[in-house]
Amino acid sequence: MMENKKIPSNKTSLFWHRRDLRIEDNAGLFKALNSGNKVQSVFIFDTQILSLLTNKEDARITFIYREISRLKAEYQSLGADLLVLYGDPIEIITQLALELGAETVFTNRDYEPKAVLRDTRINELLANHKIKFIGAKDHVIFEKEEITKGDGLPYTIYTPYANKWREKLTSASYSSFPTEGNFHQLLPIQSPQQLLSIEEMGFKVNKIIDFPPLTIPSEILHNYHETRDFPTIRTSKLSIHLRFGTISIRQLVQVALLKNQVFLNELIWRDFYQMIIHHFPQSVDMAFKAKYERIEWEHNELHFKAWCEGKTGYPLVDAGMRELNNTGFMHNRVRMVVASFLCKHLLLDWKWGAAYFAEKLLDYEEASNIGGWQWAAGCGCDAAPYFRVFNPTLQQQKFDPKLEYIKKWIPEYDTLSYPEPIIEHTFARDRVINRYKKALNEIA
Repeated sequence: MMENKKIPSNKTSLFWHRRDLRIEDNAGLFKALNSGNKVQSVFIFDTQILSLLTNKEDARITFIYREISRLKAEYQSLGADLLVLYGDPIEIITQLALELGAETVFTNRDYEPKAVLRDTRINELLANHKIKFIGAKDHVIFEKEEITKGDGLPYTIYTPYANKWREKLTSASYSSFPTEGNFHQLLPIQSPQQLLSIEEMGFKVNKIIDFPPLTIPSEILHNYHETRDFPTIRTSKLSIHLRFGTISIRQLVQVALLKNQVFLNELIWRDFYQMIIHHFPQSVDMAFKAKYERIEWEHNELHFKAWCEGKTGYPLVDAGMRELNNTGFMHNRVRMVVASFLCKHLLLDWKWGAAYFAEKLLDYEEASNIGGWQWAAGCGCDAAPYFRVFNPTLQQQKFDPKLEYIKKWIPEYDTLSYPEPIIEHTFARDRVINRYKKALNEIA
């Protein structure tokens, strides 16, 4: 899988890129470059993750591959190279560190449960060879126990968390890491490594989806608080770049502080959910509020299929699902409506919806996805109360009054080809409230 390499005479460190596909303002790379050792950077296409993807034209693979190609070219322009490997990181990182004679492996921390288990195992294997494994905080502003209540316990309600977050924020919190000052510490290129093709990894290039450019739309952010709920008005489209770290969270916070406090709130929500998944990893598979596990969900596969395909007869729901299926994106207001519709109108388990979003969203991030879905279902931390049921028709009238968004994604709207509603709103609302009441009032 890897060529045999001679152990260099001078000391080296390994830097492992993961969800941080950039050289500039990269906390872990900055640490590595300042360690005094020569640094070799690596990215691994993780077969443990790739094997779970059923769509061989998954646009996320195309996006990552494009960004890795760019990143590799950037390293080569600096006289270095990015090793791009394919396989199990647990095996590769240990083997590569030994081959390079690395004293230390640097990376940026990840807080998702599976990633934590992976990193724990790698740390153990490296420790057996007296190799240090050092992480850095990079894709959040505050992590783990940095924002807690007075008693040291984690917040589970957003507003007091956000207040503490803002109170603790200083310019040092979002100062960039000037990696460019130490590029001379990069291990000089010996012979350029040929990049494995997407096809050789068992995937195909997705030529349909257009990825948003990496630009910070000043005017959009300036008016974000007024326009963010209207799906016909373009949003920042920065979420995919934030997800894969082609842009720094610190850079976005700097912009948000200058441009729009409501946009900053969204970045705080993201930190909040990352903190929640760190402290409550069980929430990935179970309701944060344990008693909500007693809810008796429906198992109507036809209803789920109609929801997935955007054929429920509720135009705003259907437009949102079709946007998702065709582009990998969905407007945030619409995400709330379609999620509420699945859990509350159709009474289908939120885990079904979370799994579908995980498969389709280009900006899929486990912590935010789980947090958002549990919020919609009423079972998460700081969730909407169970008796709050979005009326998709009223939401449509409020946020797409001219039907521009709906007609864009539903060409057959207002024709006989468009389906009748698969469920009646009042019936659905009464059913879900009664079902939730029954479950929540039961004695465990």
